[in-house]
Amino acid sequence: MAPKLLQFGAGNIGRSFIGQLFSAAGYEVVFADVDARLIAALNASRGYTVAIRDRQSHDLAVRNVRAISVLDADAVARELADADICGTAVGPQALPKLFPVLAQALAVRRARGGGPLDFILCENLRDAARIVREGLRPLLPADFPLESYVGLAETSIGKMVPLIPEAQRSRDPLTVYAEAYNTLILDRRALLGGVPPVPGLSPQDNMKAYVDRKAFIHNLGHAALGYFAFLVAPEKVFTYEAVEDVELRAWTHRAMEEAAVWLLRTYPQEFSAASLAAHIEDLLTRFGNRSLGDTIHRVGRDLARKLSAEDRVAGALRACAAAGLPHGWIATALAAGLFFQPPDDAGRPFAPDLAIVQRAAGGPENFLQTVSGLTGALLADVAGRYRRIQEELRRGGVLRRAAFAALAALTPT
Repeated sequence: MAPKLLQFGAGNIGRSFIGQLFSAAGYEVVFADVDARLIAALNASRGYTVAIRDRQSHDLAVRNVRAISVLDADAVARELADADICGTAVGPQALPKLFPVLAQALAVRRARGGGPLDFILCENLRDAARIVREGLRPLLPADFPLESYVGLAETSIGKMVPLIPEAQRSRDPLTVYAEAYNTLILDRRALLGGVPPVPGLSPQDNMKAYVDRKAFIHNLGHAALGYFAFLVAPEKVFTYEAVEDVELRAWTHRAMEEAAVWLLRTYPQEFSAASLAAHIEDLLTRFGNRSLGDTIHRVGRDLARKLSAEDRVAGALRACAAAGLPHGWIATALAAGLFFQPPDDAGRPFAPDLAIVQRAAGGPENFLQTVSGLTGALLADVAGRYRRIQEELRRGGVLRRAAFAALAALTPT
């Protein structure tokens, strides 16, 4: 009998990355999701296609899959009872909603004599293991041995998966697009059962370093590129258009470099200046993948999360500032993010972001303090950058490139 992966979340990362890797390694993949249409389609086809959009595009056929509703607690308990490993890719906002059904299923598994179980947490979330552990503990029996029974392995998700246009998703709810990159970095030390025999897994001992690298270089780079592009070239739709713009690429590179200095100082045994520089260049090349068709809208949207205190922009900014390191380009990326409202493929801005942009227009301090976690001189600096951008926009509607570059190059006080 094939080993089984129970994968919570059958979205883009769940299907294009985690499900695809484990299926190729001979696992049966059981998805648990809330989307009834997607569940029905997976059960009807027992497979799906990952369309690789890269220099050499091709299709990957993923087989031996099925799906259940995550809302069906009994079905989740049955599948988890004999699962060999689990994965999650539901997103930071939905993750806490999993805790009750997971706690119930884990209690059933243990009562039936099932052994310890590892979870691969694919959430692009710093401290994901702690968050899950603290969420599960009060929902489990008092004598439940959480630490020795449940392995919680954080990951660094480097694979880029663009949003599927609604028209395409309506025609085919299963096919997902992705780049060719196929390496999943995960925490070796957190796996109670050892590293699964799955090609593409890259176990690391110092996982925090790689989670921070993903957040503060990859994710920061995506966000900065999107926020800078929308201000000075709002006609651009795709990330490759922004990367091919010499100035936008250079500005994004500088923000990523600022964060790289902090990473090198914080994790000198894990990274070198040369390895971080090469990583930045590789990412910018991948951001410029024309075949992938990734959009500026996707890489920047969801401001409440992406500009929050521990996330890619404010998290990197606060870390650099606390260490006394240069951070002018990151500070400008945060200020620029408060203007971000490009339309999606249907011509609509992301409504929650539009509300934030409108809220900041009357004064950015409240958002920067309560959401981004800024205080004191750092708060005043970013708010000042915001107001200088605001004034430039009032004069001309689109920020002049020279004015933007001068602002970003200012040394934070």
